[in-house]
Amino acid sequence: MTALPRTRTAPAARPGDLAPTTYRNPVLDADWSDPDAVRVGDDYYLTASSFGRAPGLPILHSRDLVNWRIIGHALERLEPEQAFTVPRHDCGVWAPAIRHHAGRFWIFWGDPDHGIYQVNAEDIRGPWSRPHLLKAGRGLIDPCPLWDDDGRAWLVHAWAKSRSGVKNRLTGHRMSPDGRELLDAGRTVVDGDALPGWFTLEGPKLYRHDGWYWILAPAGGVETGWQGAFRSRDLFGPYEERVVLAQGRTDVNGPHQGAWVRAADGGDWFLHFQQRGPYGRVVHLQPMRWDGDGWPVIGDGGEPVAVHTRPVPAHPAERPVSPATDDDFPGGRFGLQWSWTANPGPGWTVAHSGDGLRPVCRRSPDVHDLRRLPNVLVQRLPGRPCTAEVELRLDGAEPGARAGLAVLGDAFAWIGLERDADGAVHLVHRFAESAAEHERDAAHSRPAPQGRARLRVAVLPGARCHFSAHLPGETGFRPFGLPFAATPWRWVGAQLGLFAAAPEGGGPAGTAEFTRFRIT
Repeated sequence: MTALPRTRTAPAARPGDLAPTTYRNPVLDADWSDPDAVRVGDDYYLTASSFGRAPGLPILHSRDLVNWRIIGHALERLEPEQAFTVPRHDCGVWAPAIRHHAGRFWIFWGDPDHGIYQVNAEDIRGPWSRPHLLKAGRGLIDPCPLWDDDGRAWLVHAWAKSRSGVKNRLTGHRMSPDGRELLDAGRTVVDGDALPGWFTLEGPKLYRHDGWYWILAPAGGVETGWQGAFRSRDLFGPYEERVVLAQGRTDVNGPHQGAWVRAADGGDWFLHFQQRGPYGRVVHLQPMRWDGDGWPVIGDGGEPVAVHTRPVPAHPAERPVSPATDDDFPGGRFGLQWSWTANPGPGWTVAHSGDGLRPVCRRSPDVHDLRRLPNVLVQRLPGRPCTAEVELRLDGAEPGARAGLAVLGDAFAWIGLERDADGAVHLVHRFAESAAEHERDAAHSRPAPQGRARLRVAVLPGARCHFSAHLPGETGFRPFGLPFAATPWRWVGAQLGLFAAAPEGGGPAGTAEFTRFRIT
């Protein structure tokens, strides 16, 4: 169940944040992986990879390319449905492309295990069409469509070697104008193996400009790579190539894979990601211009900028905004910043008239491993030091019923409440390393009077985390356990999560209640 988005004022400003004429990178300081964007009128819309989470394909809106709000999702449930009843954290929605054509919004993405999908809608807020499988197959990733001025339509995509045995090449197709079918078997349009020094060529975005077909595509890997530009007079080539953005003398590693957007005033901009370990892929905004030979120049002479003049000057009284994080869960519903770690089932939460999320303590044989639970509600870990806090009450009466606040990745840790065999509720802190199949205690448990606690995790520089808790009758928060390092999944940054669960058994195991989730 979802609620309307909550927008919050951004945390304390960094230098340049409030200047009416400048902005500071990253403009999205969290894991908005593989961003693509489009302008429609005076509005900008961005989507990003959501992998195995549901709902997926987040939709963000901006009026200036700097301040973004999340306004919805284009994919309520992943397909095929049966494949995502359990978590598949690194699978699902990879590198979508968003376009506006013939009065409709279109999003194409590749699922590396199933093929290339498409959804569309007249209104950006939906309703969106059911996912349509445009091309079935393994290893088909990073698709991007183009509707030409003469009525023809095209599609390019890349390849995942882990599924297909093929990589470092881009394939082009003729596509039906309605986006429902491909009209040929496809041809290689760019072969990275034929380009000295180029490897892991992927993530193509297809454009038409100044009489050329342009493919903006990254290479070199997410942590150390660069952004390439390719141009040809014919969609199927041959293409000339050039590196148009690289780390250079900056500290922005692997700047690539994103979106060229032309602003209403004719200025050109490029949104791309930077891989930051447990923080995932944060999004930067670069100025873009065209040199005398007609090639794009991104950033400061091909290197990322840290501070730059804004595309649209800010009003002096305007405060920066960023995608919502806080939630009061009105009516038992959660905001647009949250997703489940798999397709949700019926009855996972209980609706009611007040504030607070009431998840069911869902029974599972995987109760000792949060990575395998589909009913973990997650949102992105902020890219800056912060504190996340939530109030919890455990109503589950079954021995082993538990609920808590988690930092979830390839390794995980959580703090929360658990019902003992004698009926008492205790505060517990557990963790599991990347290779471990079961969690371990990270601290000695403490009695939790009234089955209540306020839980907190401080995220320190370098994504070092430390849990603390405030129990009824105590004064202030007390540290619980030792600091630990948040870890990413293979392609996904670490996430903050809320969960309720119980061991296998018969009958209902009760519920928990989370209230006042805050990130400061």
